[in-house]
Amino acid sequence: MSASTAFRFDNTYARDLEGLYALWQPEAVPSPSLLYLNAPMAMELGLDPQVLESPEGVAILAGNAVPGGAQPLAQAYAGHQFGHFSRQLGDGRALLLGELIDQAGRRRDVAFKGSGRTPFSRGGDGKAAVGPMLREALLGEAMRALGIPTTQALAVVATGEPVRRERPLPGAVLTRIAASHLRVGTFEFVSSRGDGQTLQRLADYAIARHDPDLIDGPDRYLTLLQRVAARQAELIARWMNVGFIHGVMNTDNMTISGETIDYGPCAFMEAYDPEAVFSSIDEGGRYAYGNQPAIARWNLARLAESLLPLIVADPSEAAVQAGVAQATEVIDSFPALYEAALWRGQRAKLGLTTQGADTDAADAALLQDWYHLLQQHTVDFTLAWRRLADAAEGQTEPLRRLFAEPQAVDAWLARWQQRCAQEGGVAGTVRAAAMRQVNPWVIARNHRVEEALTAATEQGDLDPFDRLMDALQRPFDETPENTAYGEPAPAAVTACYRTFCGT
Repeated sequence: MSASTAFRFDNTYARDLEGLYALWQPEAVPSPSLLYLNAPMAMELGLDPQVLESPEGVAILAGNAVPGGAQPLAQAYAGHQFGHFSRQLGDGRALLLGELIDQAGRRRDVAFKGSGRTPFSRGGDGKAAVGPMLREALLGEAMRALGIPTTQALAVVATGEPVRRERPLPGAVLTRIAASHLRVGTFEFVSSRGDGQTLQRLADYAIARHDPDLIDGPDRYLTLLQRVAARQAELIARWMNVGFIHGVMNTDNMTISGETIDYGPCAFMEAYDPEAVFSSIDEGGRYAYGNQPAIARWNLARLAESLLPLIVADPSEAAVQAGVAQATEVIDSFPALYEAALWRGQRAKLGLTTQGADTDAADAALLQDWYHLLQQHTVDFTLAWRRLADAAEGQTEPLRRLFAEPQAVDAWLARWQQRCAQEGGVAGTVRAAAMRQVNPWVIARNHRVEEALTAATEQGDLDPFDRLMDALQRPFDETPENTAYGEPAPAAVTACYRTFCGT
């Protein structure tokens, strides 16, 4: 099978959502070369990795050739960016090629990022650099391996031409796979124009893609809001439990599917700090680690506002008030959904297997005091949890050594050990093994990511990238060959670390 015929595209977005996109073509690049191919993802999509690695396949992944059945388009959407509404944003450097049905029967979007200017570029060049595209590949695979819903990179192709940023950088095109690219901002785009028919088409399309059991249901639009809220509650809780900071939680970066999307100025927290911010553009800390649950709720409120004309079919004042009350109830229920999801994860991280009215309050206090200790003593978030698993086997010294004053954690450890003992019948080795399945040893540590990206960008050396990618795909395995990836950066490096969006 040739590369051109390997992609058996369907194009429901193009068929069903006319008016929410601009048909467009990727720009040709002078000298494409494959930097990264996600072979397991290719096979998951029913594609042959060897075909994609061929010159014809690389030409397609670079945008130099459009495969048969593709209908490239730039999606239109709006968004609240740092709290300020932009009525029209859209894909300024991305194109949706179409959709594939994967081996499990799931519909997946196939999209380019960095494929050139579109009608939504707003003066940008529409290009992307090698570093940010490889970052997206790394972070997507890291999140997948941690069990967190995410978009993923199928491939990254160097273009052979520079892109202009603060200095010239080698260009690249990323091929991204997603459950869909529908965003809260997609609904804001339609709602802000007062087009009720298109809003209904969009909502019905979203339901068909992500909640097909709701089709034709009497309250399907309110239930859609509930489903999105539940997915986001679970997603943000998983972010928080591994110390992930998205960096730019604008409404155009929140998916309807519940996947993490747009790995721009993102990072994993090292020393525990609820106010941790790594994004160079988040000067006020709006999207700090500890603010992410509240921002998710704020974004969901914008989705509720957009869906309100569909939730309220009757324009009477009483019906409108009732609809507003229903939507508000969904938004107000988000904190409880989030806390429940967060606590499920944290209970497992603590190694606890039982719960109940007689222990919940004490467990919450135990957890709060743990975080207070980590913050007070600037202890690495990931290693603290990992070494707590060692303590479940009676090996307390690795955890104590993370503290400048080892005795500072002793009283808390005694409380935790007493709580574990209350459960009875669970051997320490069994508890420790379970904890090591939820408390990773390897995360995408910022200094290791930067080392890999610098080597690829400055020297064209992909070995550090490949080694890091391999380690990230086995985050719970503590092995000698991955020791370097389990250690935090020096505090001086972490203190001044900043990430950038890549545009």
